[in-house]
Amino acid sequence: MFDFVNRKKRVVQVIMGIAVLPFLFFGIGSYQRDDGSAYIAIVDDEEIPRIEFEQALRDQQDRMRNMLGDNYDSSIFDNPDVRLSVLESLIQQRLLRQEAINTGMTVLDSQLAGAIGDITEFHQDGSFSPQQYQDVLRSNGMNPLIFESRLREELILEQLLDAYNENTFISNTVAKKVLYLSEVQREINQVQFSSEQFLAQINPEDAAIQDYYDRNQISFQLPERVRVEYLVLSLNDLVMQQEIDPQEIKQYFDDNQAEYGSSEERQASHILFALPANVAEENKASILEKANEVLAQVRQDPEQFSALAEQYSEDPGSATQGGDLGFFGRGMMVKSFEDEIFQMQTDEISGLVETDFGFHIIKLTAIKDAAIADFDDVKDQIEFELKTLKAGNSFGGIAEDFSNTVYEQSETLQIAAQEFDLSLQTSDWIDRESKEPAMLANQRLLDAIFADDVIKDERNTSAIEVFQDVLVSARVLEHRTASTRSLSMVKDDIIAILKVQQATEMAIAQGEGKLVQLQEGSEDAIDNWEETKQVSYIETQGLDSLTMQAIFRANLAQLPAYTGVVDAQGNYSIIRITSVIEPDEQVDDEKFASLTGQLQQMLGQEEMAAYLAGLRQRSDVSIRSESF
Repeated sequence: MFDFVNRKKRVVQVIMGIAVLPFLFFGIGSYQRDDGSAYIAIVDDEEIPRIEFEQALRDQQDRMRNMLGDNYDSSIFDNPDVRLSVLESLIQQRLLRQEAINTGMTVLDSQLAGAIGDITEFHQDGSFSPQQYQDVLRSNGMNPLIFESRLREELILEQLLDAYNENTFISNTVAKKVLYLSEVQREINQVQFSSEQFLAQINPEDAAIQDYYDRNQISFQLPERVRVEYLVLSLNDLVMQQEIDPQEIKQYFDDNQAEYGSSEERQASHILFALPANVAEENKASILEKANEVLAQVRQDPEQFSALAEQYSEDPGSATQGGDLGFFGRGMMVKSFEDEIFQMQTDEISGLVETDFGFHIIKLTAIKDAAIADFDDVKDQIEFELKTLKAGNSFGGIAEDFSNTVYEQSETLQIAAQEFDLSLQTSDWIDRESKEPAMLANQRLLDAIFADDVIKDERNTSAIEVFQDVLVSARVLEHRTASTRSLSMVKDDIIAILKVQQATEMAIAQGEGKLVQLQEGSEDAIDNWEETKQVSYIETQGLDSLTMQAIFRANLAQLPAYTGVVDAQGNYSIIRITSVIEPDEQVDDEKFASLTGQLQQMLGQEEMAAYLAGLRQRSDVSIRSESF
């Protein structure tokens, strides 16, 4: 079957994240939109709804918040590149799902049941609990039908992914070679010629400064820039401004009490006789006969129901619990199963009930009556819902009025600020590529800000939706055309650059000269070697990758051997290799197996990345860029 031991927590989170889509946000986010704005991308004629994208963003925000704690900064999700990366993950999911369907992959009911039984979130005291299963789903606003549909889809994707992640092959020869290279050590000494020691000796000439300036004009160009003032009209801000009469909250509670309580729930046990997909008629008849035999035993001795469920039921999740499914409400079981249970009396035993899973014998064990929540416990929730509803109902009209005002009163934003009670904000200098502030980083807005009529005619931009339900209009306060900074402005910067360049050249020249002497046999050319180190690719002793590469590429035909390398700071290092320390010939089986697994995983990830790139290239994917 599948390896669910370590992956199920992620599966549960993904499925619930997809399924629990806040209805209120959907209604508000679609105010006065045409049908085309309901989606954010299309993958081979299949739309990715905007609401799914927004939910994925919230899920990613929650993951980052849990991971980073107090260091979490929500503004990173205002970055269009970050938002696009979230959308790309949804596109990849669509591509993989379509590919799985096209290749005919499927999941048997027995595999689905086994997978559910393995999910630790549904366990109590170390084993699957039907009650915990129901509670977890209910707390996330789901029922088994939705969850199991999502899980079945996830399992199909797992099959596709496992073809790469679990079927890559690394030969023993390659694995042993990699293991050897990771453990073999070099005993070294090192000496460094620092570029900093030469900085004080260098005073670049005016001709060199002028030459650098002339050859690097593009480095000293300033892009076209503006400073702007702007207004932000946001649905979230409007929600917070709403006032709701306490009587209206109470009235809403009285009119909708069923929404704020718990509906009737029933506890039942069952014995399942599973029907495989596409079962032959003769086999179905045999299963039905067996089910009727067990039904007769149950009716003869109802007290044996639990024992018979443990003996005969083919539901792995409930059989060990005597068939107990825990409490559940309407809409959480398949219809024929639910209809039977909700017309039964306590301790009543049903006849055979057929569902897509097979034949069931059901015993109703308890009924929990509906309960109404206390008003004080839910009044804050109702107030927020009413505020959100009220703001959502009016936001479309307000947004339209705001757009008209900034357009009709295009010579100022002050009128719109007063009319809509908004604060006029001012930016620092920004250019066409600016990423801050986030409200101005939208490409459509930046294009509008730098449009000729906005700059030359000193007009407001139109109101542009930079995020969902967030409109911005801006007005240019100051404008600077693209220009090249004069030599006098950048002279000090150039001098600093030339000093580093020349100091690096002097350090390299001195180091290379010493290296030649050493390689020619003058071992006394260096008398200040650092302490001896034993290094390997696993234990680098703080050496950077360039130095490690130089050490392991050195010619070791004669020891000591010498090599040199320039690091990222412009320092030159000479390394003396005095000996090679071979690893143990006896390979540790556990270590070898672990390394082989890691190499297979890496290879599988590379192959999957190439596979996804190929799918993307063969598919028709379009993104509504204005959504970013």
